[in-house]
Amino acid sequence: MAVERTLPTPEGEDLLGLVRDLAGKEIAPRAAEGEERAEFPRDLFRLLGSSGLLGLPYPSEYGGGDQPYEVYLQVVEELASAWLAVGLGLSVHTLSCYPVASSGSPELKDRLLSDMLGGGLLGAYCLSEAHSGSDASALSTRAVADPSAPADGYTVEGAKSWITHGGAADFYTLFARTGGPGASGISCLHVPADTPGVAADAPERKMGMSASPTAVVRFDGVRVPADALVGEEGSGFSIALSALDSGRLGIAACAVGVAQAALDAAVEYAKERRQFGRAIAEHQGMSFMLADMATKVEASRELYLAAARRRDAGRPFGNQAAMAKLFATDTAMQVSTDAVQVFGGYGYTRDFPVERYMREAKVLQIVEGTNQIQRMVIGRSLTGDR
Repeated sequence: MAVERTLPTPEGEDLLGLVRDLAGKEIAPRAAEGEERAEFPRDLFRLLGSSGLLGLPYPSEYGGGDQPYEVYLQVVEELASAWLAVGLGLSVHTLSCYPVASSGSPELKDRLLSDMLGGGLLGAYCLSEAHSGSDASALSTRAVADPSAPADGYTVEGAKSWITHGGAADFYTLFARTGGPGASGISCLHVPADTPGVAADAPERKMGMSASPTAVVRFDGVRVPADALVGEEGSGFSIALSALDSGRLGIAACAVGVAQAALDAAVEYAKERRQFGRAIAEHQGMSFMLADMATKVEASRELYLAAARRRDAGRPFGNQAAMAKLFATDTAMQVSTDAVQVFGGYGYTRDFPVERYMREAKVLQIVEGTNQIQRMVIGRSLTGDR
């Protein structure tokens, strides 16, 4: 079902039309088989790049699309509704570009951003480690100043876990320790994937999202030049948190896309399936279930859009991003589970897409800050704690 949308500009309306057409013709028809075969659709990201969709919220002077976040997130939702691996992939790439776009020197932006935003390169965001997931400030990957490294740069040692696009990305936005313990010792580095010493383990064998590789990425004596540093030394943790505020809105949009796809499938099936002489959608119990599903999806969409408008207006939005991520991903889990119930036994088979939506929805409650962490962020904002 096409969602009615209000876009802030006519250009945004045209863009959403392009994305809907692309999603319906090129992306959705490949989703089920791509997930079954665990094949990463790299060609689709090249298609997104050539269509101008990989740098939407960034400045046109660097190859971006100059689009407000309100528009960009609805693009993410449309893509995720067709295939979560693609929608989430766009969100992760946008997250990976954020540090250079927001904190990089003019020279670094000139050198890197056009390829990052123009579709030639695909990024990955390297913050989490095996022992420091939610407690990201405890990371141990080190980048040590090394006069023997190119241009008096750094030598990096360590490993990053749960990296989306690990082994498939063209560059890694890496957070590593250049100083002492705690958040103040963390810096951000841009590391091309073909740098000697960078390697990815075999992808994790996941419950869902099989076509999107998630892997440990290892940095074994990786030497990078001094101008790989993004921002100032010691500013990496604040850059990471700022990036995640925006990234959580991307996850919320992905969640709404999955929930909308599950709702659409459930409604169509309920209209066609007949029991006791009439379509099951006409039974009050089923009608009420579908009504609750639709209400939660719509509320989730409005929550992420409200946060996006705050971001576009230059107002604080981190707390609202946490709320949107929390509510939308919990909604995706509930709505996709209810969709399986609507289908009955058929919903538990791979002949219908709703079981895939349910498996995919689960990861959205975990990535880019678990929903327990979102509750901590929201709770602390209410009490003034830090």
